[in-house]
Amino acid sequence: MDIATVLETKDLCKSYYLGNDAIQVLFDVNLCVRKGDFSAIMGPSGSGKSTLLNILGCLDTPTSGEYLLNGLPVKTLSQSRLADIRNREIGFVFQNFNLLPKLDVFSNVELPLIYGNVSKKERHALVEESLKSLGLWERRHHRPNEISGGQKQRAAIARALVKKPCIILADEPTGNLDSVTTHEILELFKELNARGNTILVITHESEVAGTTNKVFHIRDGRLYHD
Repeated sequence: MDIATVLETKDLCKSYYLGNDAIQVLFDVNLCVRKGDFSAIMGPSGSGKSTLLNILGCLDTPTSGEYLLNGLPVKTLSQSRLADIRNREIGFVFQNFNLLPKLDVFSNVELPLIYGNVSKKERHALVEESLKSLGLWERRHHRPNEISGGQKQRAAIARALVKKPCIILADEPTGNLDSVTTHEILELFKELNARGNTILVITHESEVAGTTNKVFHIRDGRLYHD
């Protein structure tokens, strides 16, 4: 694994157990994402893409095979180290935005920094930078129910970016958006990638996958390179 590789899986498999029966969900997945990539994993519901996303996001572990994040073998890491990696190294963007309704946009974006024990002065500087870069500074005091769907997703992206992670994992990021807003968010991802951000999108939509520079297809738990 060279220095430019952000994440890599080698013959990764995942099974779940129903009683004594093993149900295999992922089969020998080999994936490499390099720094600066803008890639997509595309597949229908039930293809295994959510399971793979959970493993890549350090929310789950493979049954066998290897997962390296920035050269670190994830299976050797403690739960506290994994939590630290999720907070600092991975920026998550979800279909449902996952914004806390009682907090304003500024406070939602600030949350990961609070969990990361970043000082108040530095937190505020980072949140301001992130919100301004996404055109949301004027909405910083609004709560999620006071902004549009596109602005909610921008806030979610700002929250993912505020930690300056090594990779952004976006799970169906346009699933709850209309076609016009979908186009705006996809253009935003392209702009963020042009600024040097590494982005991996999980999607079932060809329009979304077609925006990226590299597409992997997943079917029945097997990953295929485009």
